[in-house]
Amino acid sequence: MKETVIRYIATVVLLLAGAFGVYLPAYAQGEGIGETNRQLLVAAKDGNQASVLAALQSGAAVDAMNRIGDTALITACKKGDVAMVRMLIEHGANVQHMDAPGVTPLMAAAYGGFDEIVALLLAHGADPATTDRIGKTAMEYAAGQGQTKVVSRLLDAGVDVNRAYKNDLTALMWAAGYDRADTARLLIARGADRALKDNRGMTAEDIAVQTKSDQVARLLSAG
Repeated sequence: MKETVIRYIATVVLLLAGAFGVYLPAYAQGEGIGETNRQLLVAAKDGNQASVLAALQSGAAVDAMNRIGDTALITACKKGDVAMVRMLIEHGANVQHMDAPGVTPLMAAAYGGFDEIVALLLAHGADPATTDRIGKTAMEYAAGQGQTKVVSRLLDAGVDVNRAYKNDLTALMWAAGYDRADTARLLIARGADRALKDNRGMTAEDIAVQTKSDQVARLLSAG
């Protein structure tokens, strides 16, 4: 019973670590990962391109994972390491790989506001419609974090500005809930419908008022 509880707690910790972009040390990456794969993952975390290349040339799998499912590419996206991302993609890294919580490289880059990386991933086939384990997409991550450049990039890539995501929340509603005024302004300029309602019957303005998102509430009330 005690061992079962310990395994459960360890699993929860790993999932939370993945959700918040925490990189676990090499000893947490699991038995049997292989030394060259371990070197690859550590080098990506450290931003050491030469060591990443050496690991790949020594036979490391470009999509080797640590125990939370992060590949070198996801780690580089979380860190905003453009050069590393480019090199890993050139070596065949899977741009659609999901870690344990379902976060893809595109979602990680969108959350961090790394627009150049988002552009690279989209150019190499990353799908902005992909959802993680809780149903969020790159657009929701970007809008909620106020990553206006990334939101614009995703719209340019064809994401519908009025798409309803989980619970019928739109990107404008996500921006409203976190008082991301610049992002909300962009979304409105790109055609976001202020009258749309979520599954509770609330508009973006209602959400802004409820969450005391004063800047966005003023913006939306101005008409």
